[in-house]
Amino acid sequence: MIKAQLKISGGWRTRHGAHTWLRIRAYISTLRKNNIHILTELRNAITGNPWLPTVLTTT
Repeated sequence: MIKAQLKISGGWRTRHGAHTWLRIRAYISTLRKNNIHILTELRNAITGNPWLPTVLTTT
C-alpha cells in the first residue's frame, strides 16, 4: 500500500505523516477483517469513541 501512496501523491512530507497514514490504514484493515462499517467507526473514532476488538481472557 505504501507504493500506491507514493505513486499517487509522491509520498509524505514527514516521517510523522507517514506513520499517521499507516496507523489509519491499519485501523481500517482491522475494521474490514471484523466486518465493521468503516465510515461509522471512523466517525466514532474521531469523536472519541473508537471501536476496539474484544479481548478473550482465559481463567
